[in-house]
Amino acid sequence: MMAAPFLETELMHAWLCENPVGVDALTWTELPTPTPKAGEVLIEIKAASLNFPDLLIVQNKYQMKPALPFVPGSEYAGIIQAVGEGVTHLKVGQAVACLSGTGGFGSHTLAPAALCMPLPPGFPMVDAAAFIMIYATSHHALIDRAALKAGETVLVLGAAGGVGTSAIQIAKAAGAHVIAAASTDEKCALCKSIGADATINYSTENLRDAIKAFTQGKGPDVIYDPVGGDFAEPAFRSIAWRGRYLVVGFAAGPIPALPFNLALLKGASIVGVFWGDFAKREPKANAAAMMELAQWYGRGKIKPVIDRTMPMADLKAAYAHMGSRGVMGKLVMVN
Repeated sequence: MMAAPFLETELMHAWLCENPVGVDALTWTELPTPTPKAGEVLIEIKAASLNFPDLLIVQNKYQMKPALPFVPGSEYAGIIQAVGEGVTHLKVGQAVACLSGTGGFGSHTLAPAALCMPLPPGFPMVDAAAFIMIYATSHHALIDRAALKAGETVLVLGAAGGVGTSAIQIAKAAGAHVIAAASTDEKCALCKSIGADATINYSTENLRDAIKAFTQGKGPDVIYDPVGGDFAEPAFRSIAWRGRYLVVGFAAGPIPALPFNLALLKGASIVGVFWGDFAKREPKANAAAMMELAQWYGRGKIKPVIDRTMPMADLKAAYAHMGSRGVMGKLVMVN
């Protein structure tokens, strides 16, 4: 059944990017509330998380270049206000989370119904807005791409960030031993508090020496790397025989180049992790993974680490906080 369309006179607000030259160019703009077309839903946004791609996209540095103008905010949660033609699995009043790439930093957005994850009763909006990107990425990386087995050792680089914290929790849920590497003692303490067995502060410790000590010289079976940069090569040199190095992202900026002979000497695999394309190309496998993650959340095995919540109007301050590298877990904007 189709809900009555919103009248064009009703207004919404959103952070509009008309020129992708950086965060300062975003403007809080009043816009007509749109009506969902076939296959779409209109969502009243309650919470939206700030992710690293949200910074890149407003700087025109992300692989996806949306048509201008656009509203950034890749991941959000809220209540469905209207449904478009052909949408049968969602209804008005239903709580959903969505990762659509854009649209989240506002009061309302149109979203493809196929990308909406219905939320079970009692799933908090702040957690829901911080859920899909990090847990889907880490589940695809560790469970699917690395075929992680109970008893194996996982080294997580950038372990106190959004994907890093999710990787610790998922590796522990799979029965692995986790070494978390981060840049401050405070971040290492956070990693310990969510299940890491050991931590390395790579600002003050030698990464290779610490890995060697924690693994009795064997090295980690799986390395989860969302950072890239200078630590990629020393980490890869420390990998175990038949190890799997997961290339998740490049939050440090520089894309590292690894000498291929290192893979040969360790019988090791360099494994690309691109959850977005996996979800498009293998929707059934992705849906099964999301179902497992929702169950793990319900059983308390995984829970997003929330650095802080901030009002949607303070988005520019939130971007500045993220840019300072001080974030532990996820930043969430709330309406």
